[in-house]
Amino acid sequence: MSKFIDLKHTKRHAAIMQIVGEEGTSTIAGLAERLGVSQESIRRDVRPLTNAEKLVKVHGAVTLPHHFAEAPFEKRMRESASAKRAIARHAAAKVVDGDSVMFDTGTTTSLVARELLVRKNLTVVTNSSDIARTLATVNGNTVYMAGGKLHGDNGAAFGPLAVDFLNSFSVRLSFISIGAIDAVAGAMDYHLDEAQIARAVLKQGETSYIVTDASKFERRGLVQVCNFSGFDRLITDEQPPTAIATQLREAGVELEVI
Repeated sequence: MSKFIDLKHTKRHAAIMQIVGEEGTSTIAGLAERLGVSQESIRRDVRPLTNAEKLVKVHGAVTLPHHFAEAPFEKRMRESASAKRAIARHAAAKVVDGDSVMFDTGTTTSLVARELLVRKNLTVVTNSSDIARTLATVNGNTVYMAGGKLHGDNGAAFGPLAVDFLNSFSVRLSFISIGAIDAVAGAMDYHLDEAQIARAVLKQGETSYIVTDASKFERRGLVQVCNFSGFDRLITDEQPPTAIATQLREAGVELEVI
């Protein structure tokens, strides 16, 4: 019996490490729900993992030890990671060989860029050094990166120079990540410079996409990017709340839930 229990706990330890590895930070309640056990069982399972310094406890949740040393952009890349990867795969399927595409800087758009490594002869315009590095010098791609003031967190370019640069291009598809979607204000962000870039990217695409996971719904940012008529399609992982879904429908936005 004890061997069975040890085996069961060992498998759950591995499952916990896998989930936290994918998500970056996971709550005790969330782990319990995903693994179908009580929160007390998760606390017991987590204890030896934290004692071995494989995990770190933080306010009712657990995270990886190196997670604290990561830059904010790297941490955001790990948040809702599985949902973002699924959204990125769906978005990348819209792009064909030889396409012209524009991206703002963001965790989900960076993941879209990684999915595009299977495409050839793309023309890519972006303010993101991460996206530029990912897609430049491979598969016959041509990559244009905006200049301007570089942000220390994500290495992206912002400011009037970057906006003017993006405004000089016209592409078939444009993609932005977003910090918040509010039923009244629409698409929002938390920084003026990022909102200005996102606004420019949306305008330069024949078809414009917002790619975002459901955690951004019913949040309110500091700066409006655009109202619901300012973009064509929304790709997300869950049905939006009723108020947001109504605004999308009335604005004629095509909703794609993966």
